[in-house]
This record gives sequence, C-alpha cells and structure tokens, in this order.
Amino acid sequence: MRFLVDPSCDFAVVRALRAAGHDARSVQEERPAASDAEIAAWAATDDRILVAEDRDFGHLVHVSAVPSVGVLYLRFPASARSTMAAQTCDAVARLGNRLRGAFVVLQPGRMRVTRGVRGP
Repeated sequence: MRFLVDPSCDFAVVRALRAAGHDARSVQEERPAASDAEIAAWAATDDRILVAEDRDFGHLVHVSAVPSVGVLYLRFPASARSTMAAQTCDAVARLGNRLRGAFVVLQPGRMRVTRGVRGP
C-alpha cells in the first residue's frame, strides 16, 4: 500500500511500514515545512493514505471536506508508544484496501473505522 506519513508521527512507524513492504513516504524527509493542508493535498494527489498523530487532519477531512484517499490517525499515550509501529502495521494488514475512503482512529488494542471520506 501507499502511505504518506506526517511529521507528527513517530519515525518508527515509517520504518515499520517500509519493512513490511509498503511504499511509505515521509513528509519529514521530503517536505518538513509543509502545512497540514499541503500535506493533505499531496496525499490525495499522490493517491496515498495519510498516517498522522495530528488531530487537525480529522478537521480537514470531516469539517473542511478536504479530499482524502484515507487517513490513519494514531492516538497512543506515552505508556504505549513502544507498540505503536507494530500495531500500525497490524491494522494495515487487517484492514488492507478498506483503509481507502476511511478515517481510522488507531489506539492501543482498538480501532474505529469511519467510512465515507471524500476522495480526490
């Protein structure tokens, strides 16, 4: 799968997605000064699911109706961050193409999938 990982996200997630064979581009590596709106547009234009720990993407997708291929929003407290990369890869493996068109909130041991984000 194709992902764009926001700089808010722990880089361990980027490494784990790449190690699992996914095409994961890192905003931190390529365009660290990009705004949230620019990142959302980049993900949509490049047909990538956005991975972030920044709650602002929920507002962009749901309230501002910014087009999106899909969003994987990670919410892990400090006490569970050591498991975040592995749980992210597990969620990607379980959901597969159902990530497309969805806003997924991933927390330690659980996830919530909301369908119907507006595609590009």
